[in-house]
Amino acid sequence: MTTLTHDQPLSRRVLDFPLVTMIAAGALVLGTTAGLGFVVARLLEKLGMAQGAAGTIIGVVLHVLVLFGLYKLVIRNLGARKHDDLPLAGALRDLGLGGAGAFALMTLIVGLAAVLGVYRIEGWGGMQSWLWLLFIAGINAAFFEELLFRGVLFRWLEEFAGSWAALLVSSAMFGALHIGNPGASWFSSFAIAMEAGILLGGAYMLTRSLWAPIGIHFGWNVTQGLVWDVPVSGIDVDGLVNARLGGNPIISGEPFGLEASIIALVVATTFGIWLVKLAMDRGEVMKPWWSRA
Repeated sequence: MTTLTHDQPLSRRVLDFPLVTMIAAGALVLGTTAGLGFVVARLLEKLGMAQGAAGTIIGVVLHVLVLFGLYKLVIRNLGARKHDDLPLAGALRDLGLGGAGAFALMTLIVGLAAVLGVYRIEGWGGMQSWLWLLFIAGINAAFFEELLFRGVLFRWLEEFAGSWAALLVSSAMFGALHIGNPGASWFSSFAIAMEAGILLGGAYMLTRSLWAPIGIHFGWNVTQGLVWDVPVSGIDVDGLVNARLGGNPIISGEPFGLEASIIALVVATTFGIWLVKLAMDRGEVMKPWWSRA
């Protein structure tokens, strides 16, 4: 691990400054995503696969592989404090634990909603949304958003302003990202910032790896949509069962879904705070850059 020192050239110190590194890394991720999306869309269109399941799967797999390669070859080597947030060792374990934890958490939320009378199953669903849920809302959203929000934004904000500022800002921005979704409101964005922002940020702080947050993100979206037929961040889906939300919007989260309910806000935020507490106990809280200096 290297640190900023005054005997380095000024240009190097500027490039290694956390906020400068964060902007550079974010631009690389966003630029690569935009460029790759354009190229893949044109290629699939020429092959006549733009509208099919195969085209969606190929596009998502290529996106994830290219971003993984970009991270390994470039992003992890940026800045003064080198660190690999996508280590191969323990990747499957952390992905599995994150996914299983999210399944249990979302199933508990759905169960409480059923007990309170705002969620009920009316029969079997057609699972017509499986492709979108598994690959777009699942694999693609989990990898891309965690790489950007935890692997870039949280990482270098933490290096500059400390863990608490990084958790606050990354959570707020993650919630704001969803304000344009169907049925969204300022409360739904606040709820996502609290329940998902703290949960995913806490998992990153605890493990110092992106695999657990990726697993949680994937498991959260797939469980609520594909298994329990709950709208995913306001987007209506067709899952394994045919379910309906109703009743008081504060409890049901309608029309956005259970993510905007008081149930998810309390349950997921509590679990996220527990992860942050575990990270604190392990000494995984970073002081601001000026305090360390």
